Order: sequence, then structure tokens, then C-alpha cells
Amino acid sequence: QVQLVESGGGLVQPGGSLRLSCAASGIIYNVMGWYRQAPGKQRELVASINRAGDTDYAASVKGRFSISRDNAENTVYLQMNSLKPEDTAVYYCHGDYVHWGQGIQVTVSS
Repeated sequence: QVQLVESGGGLVQPGGSLRLSCAASGIIYNVMGWYRQAPGKQRELVASINRAGDTDYAASVKGRFSISRDNAENTVYLQMNSLKPEDTAVYYCHGDYVHWGQGIQVTVSS
């Protein structure tokens, strides 16, 4: 059974940090990553990484977010620093853009 399980979201103040994790089971993905969807907006790419470690970031998060993965654990991480209120969204983990996690809320607010 293919499953993507996300963890690490929550409420943080502007300027704070959070680390999201997504553990995959049942399949080995070439590309894993994160999208996000804010209320009233379309889902957008945040960051992705392939098994070789090549990364891709949205312009809005470059320099603040860092994606990494542990191939042995089949897990991808998203370290989010210098968070802004506009980063508030539901964050979705994906595997090869085919399978998706259930989504996890990230709220940046004072």
C-alpha cells in the first residue's frame, strides 16, 4: 500500500522556523517534494528533490527553505526558516507528482 505521511506543521510566529517531514512507504520515488495551497489560491510548487539530490525551489522560498531527503528512510524534509505570514497554507507532500499526502497545516501568525 502506497502511503505518504506528513508531520511537523503547526503555528509559528513570523521569523520563526518549522521542519516538515514526509515518510513514504510502499514505493520508491525518484522525485519527492512539497506543494502548498493557501485559502482562495491555487496549489503551488514549494520545492522538490530527486534521488540524486537535485533540487528545485519556488522563487518565493529560495534562501529561506531547504529541502532534503533520506533515501534509506524514504523520507523527505522541508526546513522552513524566516517564515512569513504569506507562507500560511496547507502543505502537501508528493511522490513523483502522482501520489500525495493528506496535507498539513502551517500557520505563520503573531
